Amino acid sequence: MRALDAGILVCTECHHLNARDDEQERQYCSRCGAHVTPRRINSLARTWALLVTATILYIPANVLPIMTVSTFGNGAPSTIMSGVVELAHHGMFPIAALVFIASILVPTFKLVGIALLLYSVQRHQPLSARKRILMYRFIEWIGRWSMLDIFVIAILVTAVNFGAFARVEANPGAVAFACVVVLTMLAAITFDPRLIWDNTEPYQDHE
Repeated sequence: MRALDAGILVCTECHHLNARDDEQERQYCSRCGAHVTPRRINSLARTWALLVTATILYIPANVLPIMTVSTFGNGAPSTIMSGVVELAHHGMFPIAALVFIASILVPTFKLVGIALLLYSVQRHQPLSARKRILMYRFIEWIGRWSMLDIFVIAILVTAVNFGAFARVEANPGAVAFACVVVLTMLAAITFDPRLIWDNTEPYQDHE
């Protein structure tokens, strides 16, 4: 049984349980005063919008140069993948693998994973709700590691600035990549995981 079936609304702000009152047009949490609804309003539409935008920005994030490292005035801009190849070429395989996982695999997994969750909920696919909720929690947990490249670039730009001797500059690819990370994090937040459990229990107002 879902909380909704028992006439209980969960506050998304303080997680307080409120008895559902059908006589009130808008109901507020009895503890914190936040607006409570059976499901997040327009959850699927907002998540799809954020996901599509992140997918579009994912292309320039990988095609455009993410940073330029200059030594004695000489340097060339590098993309995420070219940086991974250069690290591997210099024998730094653990760092290259870490950057590849955090900058390529993690964002790709998040985009595909959120898209699968949205599609399965909208189309009522006969998939295990427990497996989907585990995927959602994993997406939330792994999202923090997507910012690794941005943190590294921010530290390098601040720490390595010796004029003509050595300099690190952030390029447009870094901005696009940061936008992808933020948008996928927001997509995970706007998605209502309770919709996963509604897959087998028809609920008409979840969109």
